[in-house]
Amino acid sequence: MVIDLNADLGEGFGIWRLGDDLALLDIVTSANVACGFHAGDPVTIRRTCAAAVDRGVTIGAQVSYRDLAHFGRREMDVEPEELCAEVLYQLAAVDGIARAMGGRVSYVKPHGALYNRICRDREQAEAVIDAVADYDPSLPVLTLPGSVVHTVAAAEGVPTVAEAFADRAYTADGALVPRRSPGAVLHDAADVSARAVRMAVSGSVTSVDGAEVPVKARSLCVHGDTPDAVHLARTVRDDLLAAGSRT
Repeated sequence: MVIDLNADLGEGFGIWRLGDDLALLDIVTSANVACGFHAGDPVTIRRTCAAAVDRGVTIGAQVSYRDLAHFGRREMDVEPEELCAEVLYQLAAVDGIARAMGGRVSYVKPHGALYNRICRDREQAEAVIDAVADYDPSLPVLTLPGSVVHTVAAAEGVPTVAEAFADRAYTADGALVPRRSPGAVLHDAADVSARAVRMAVSGSVTSVDGAEVPVKARSLCVHGDTPDAVHLARTVRDDLLAAGSRT
């Protein structure tokens, strides 16, 4: 079985750095590059794309609400036309820089509050998918299994990739536990890795209330902004390989 391992990268801004992007790029197979709306700036985007190209890592555009102050984790009501235009702007910017570095954007992954909102909100999902379809309808969109994005994207001929989160807690209905809730983000490398292997091999995860939740995913995410993210990602990759997965 082949499992993509992705991480959120390029999330620094100006002199502020977040995470060890270069170390993570030696581990993951896909890089969700911040587009400047929740994090990232032109120099950071350029450096991240160049490093990804050097390592043969697939580049994705991590589009977001325009929310630098809250790192894109504040849910916002944005008019569909405005949201579509802002997603298109971010996607085009990162793809342009990626191409200048010898690569290209190969998929789109919404970030934070936008990611969670479009899993259930058809109107905002349509705005995001419209932007992708306008730019390049062959670009797949990463999203949770069972989310409304799959239906919306299929109607517009945009492919989707089901994604699971190794380091996030799940509710019984397959959604992510809100970050403000205790235990929403997991930090123990052994625990996170065991969950990742189970998702890849058995296609399931245990929710916070003990329910078994089916998770059919082709890509697994480990966050680059968590403490000791490099060790966590390396443990996940090594254990996936040991379990017979190819990343």
